[in-house]
Amino acid sequence: MQLPKGKANCITDVPDVRVGHVTLYEKLDDDNTICTGVTAVLPHGENLFKKKVHASSSVINGFGKTAGLIQLEELGFIESPIMLTNTFSVGSVLQGTLQYMLDENKDIGDNTSTINIVVGECNDGYLNSIRLQAVKPDHAIQAIKNAKTEKVEEGAIGAGKGMVCFGYKGGIGTSSRVVTGGGETYTVGVLVLSNYGNRDEALFADFTKRELETPDGSIMMVIATDAPLYDRQLRRLAKRCAAGLGRTGSHIAHGSGDIAIAFSTANKHSHYSDSPIEKMAFVRDSHPIMNRLFQAVTEATEEAVICSLKMAETTEGRKGRVVENAPLE
Repeated sequence: MQLPKGKANCITDVPDVRVGHVTLYEKLDDDNTICTGVTAVLPHGENLFKKKVHASSSVINGFGKTAGLIQLEELGFIESPIMLTNTFSVGSVLQGTLQYMLDENKDIGDNTSTINIVVGECNDGYLNSIRLQAVKPDHAIQAIKNAKTEKVEEGAIGAGKGMVCFGYKGGIGTSSRVVTGGGETYTVGVLVLSNYGNRDEALFADFTKRELETPDGSIMMVIATDAPLYDRQLRRLAKRCAAGLGRTGSHIAHGSGDIAIAFSTANKHSHYSDSPIEKMAFVRDSHPIMNRLFQAVTEATEEAVICSLKMAETTEGRKGRVVENAPLE
């Protein structure tokens, strides 16, 4: 039995989660087209460095060039926006996000610790002239400032502008599920940057009538929930993205970077505290609600991928390449 969807069926159904995009598209000449962008996911609207959130990740297949996952796994917190872009723009997006956070926090790197910026990527080089490195630090700052709690724009937008999924136009997709149990109600939202799969692999539609040769690709998956979970439990949620991918037809290809990042907006962690003891309440692993949270991640990941295809428009990229919108109702 499928779980109920959130009000807007997107990651911002989790209270105070925000998403912003910057999209870059310009045909420069017959060979070169800028077809890329940046997407920012903010766990809440307050100061993320001063009010960190519990988080973790799962590297299902590590053909990726992310930033920030080492400290994320060591300490179990996110203290910056989660940024998504193309493979060659991780550095510029990290720089822009860092500058934004330094401007917001004059104490970082001075009278307190440094900051860990999290950036994920997929390779949009089939449509985007990726070698031109069109994404600049200011685009990351703009994406953060554009972030809002409203329904997320999907498809060929932001970091998804140049992405290809199952041989059709992919990009940003999102979905949510509502979980109840033990007198509690929680929301799980998933946002994906889809850029993987061949047409003959899709399980949710028959795409075999026309083949398009593209690289193995990648997918970034961001999971948000207001369920009170800590990093070990969030890692368990992140692992369930693999089940959602499998339901779409993915076999986690050799050249695919399949990476999930999960965070909880409950139990925010204050950067400044004089107490040596931290207390928090969290869901019991053995309670049936944990299984429903796992189910929510699986269902929302699968649907987010399909939404990324349904909402994307046919796009022309570099060298005159055209990737069509998927024939999905």
